[in-house]
Amino acid sequence: MVEERGQDALFIPDHTHIPAAVVTQTGGTLQRKYVHIYDQFVALAAAAAATTTLRIGSGVTLVVERDPIVTAKEVASIDHMSGGRFEFGVGAGWNREEMRNHGTDPRTRMALMRERVEAMKQIWTRHEASYQGRFVSFDRIWSYPKPAQRPHPPILVGGDGPTVLDRVLAYGDGWLPHFTGAEVFDRIEEVQARADRPIEIQFLDTPVDAALFERMAAAGVRRANHWLPSGPRSIVERALDQWEAAIRQFNGE
Repeated sequence: MVEERGQDALFIPDHTHIPAAVVTQTGGTLQRKYVHIYDQFVALAAAAAATTTLRIGSGVTLVVERDPIVTAKEVASIDHMSGGRFEFGVGAGWNREEMRNHGTDPRTRMALMRERVEAMKQIWTRHEASYQGRFVSFDRIWSYPKPAQRPHPPILVGGDGPTVLDRVLAYGDGWLPHFTGAEVFDRIEEVQARADRPIEIQFLDTPVDAALFERMAAAGVRRANHWLPSGPRSIVERALDQWEAAIRQFNGE
């Protein structure tokens, strides 16, 4: 339905589970929604199989909770089978209890994420890959298929914290922030000024606001993504109608 209606991308979130204590402590609205999501890579494979031109992406993959060799294989397989339509959003996450259940120390998650992304790049781009780091270590492995996109699918670094731009510049092809307010445009200017290469900007969740689209376009934002609700077709279509009405207004139609 998203492809048929002319939208160009569909991103799918990632939580392996939600610790019950977190749901209880926070009132549960956001976390309870995430309890019911499909496995991210299974859902992405289904989306790829159901479409022919739609870009499919992870918004975002919690790489601090996933083995990098397995994840590299999943990313490469989906990109290969979809004909190079995958976009790899990555993040360290915020749910500390969830991380701990995977054996991840929240205090070192940013360093862990960097090493896992760097290790996956080695796997995607080399016939015989090796990586030696503090958290990730392997020597001389073969892993195929390689991604259809060269050198690999675009890596979009998610996050809004004070050091996220450092991570974007260190190993990302783009930044995938939430829309947190007008201050995000200052940060877009900052990352572009600091970069020695083009940095793609996408918003992970964008309000239905044609005026905001104008400002995003002026700032060079590549894509504005919008959360769709889960539910029967009528509920999803209603949300798409509202989103597309704002797009038409932005386009002057």
